[in-house]
Amino acid sequence: MLVLVAALLVLGIALGAVAQLPVPVSLAAGAVIGCWLLIFAARERHARRTR
Repeated sequence: MLVLVAALLVLGIALGAVAQLPVPVSLAAGAVIGCWLLIFAARERHARRTR
């Protein structure tokens, strides 16, 4: 339950920060984060297959 409350708090802070930025900047930052997550997932998957 405490983890859920902490996650909601962090989400609220993140959404509050995004609301202050212009839409193109928010979309660009989202795209960068999404690409980073895809690269991270691909590297992790490759590392598990090679073991």
